[in-house]
Amino acid sequence: MKSPSLTVALFIPCYVDQFYPNVGVATLELLEKLGCKVCYPSGQTCCGQPLANAGYERDTMGATRHFIQLFSGYDYVVAPSGSCVLHVKEHSPTVPGLEKEQAALHGKIFELTEFITDILQVDQLVGKFPHRVGYHASCHGQRGLRLASSSELNQTPFNKARKLLENLEGLDWVELGRTDECCGFGGTFAVTEEALSIRMGKDRLEDHQAHQTEIITGGDMSCIMHLEGIATRNGQKMKFMHVAEILNQAIS
Repeated sequence: MKSPSLTVALFIPCYVDQFYPNVGVATLELLEKLGCKVCYPSGQTCCGQPLANAGYERDTMGATRHFIQLFSGYDYVVAPSGSCVLHVKEHSPTVPGLEKEQAALHGKIFELTEFITDILQVDQLVGKFPHRVGYHASCHGQRGLRLASSSELNQTPFNKARKLLENLEGLDWVELGRTDECCGFGGTFAVTEEALSIRMGKDRLEDHQAHQTEIITGGDMSCIMHLEGIATRNGQKMKFMHVAEILNQAIS
């Protein structure tokens, strides 16, 4: 593992901040265990993704400007959310007068597993997690940030989260029937197309059930929240954890 000597700013997305603060704590603790000096800029707000996804990209200019000004002074920015990282890197509007700072920020913001594998160059984590774990590959992280290979492409399979998880002692990685299918959340899609969104989520849960998944994990709590909500309403007894929670618990 590369020994980090640079400062990492922790960006905690809205879903984590409001509904799953334990995921933020796990991310902080995990990065510190890996030797990072972590700071939490207290003035951070939403990155603007929900507005942009709803078609109001121009209205996110203020949030984008604030994000750039707040996080530009750090060596790296890390978030436990592939969707928010992708928005900042590729979908946020260009801010006049901050083009240089914005371009630099795009090159140093990373999703958590991406940062651990690509920047810290961790090949294997030593720890225990004796559970049967199924992984949900969220769309933005997989097809936007390329955190894992896509089944529709002719490419050598890879998965950065799996690289960190599957070598944990006792962890049984579940091989799903459809490894990279959308859960149906999609932000505002879950609101505007509720019935379709729920059906897609049920399909993903049925795949996990058919393969005796004990714990469903992933890198975006929005998708995990969607699946957990459907499972709870249907009386399905699976557990749900962010990948940061598993890794932090395993190596503690």
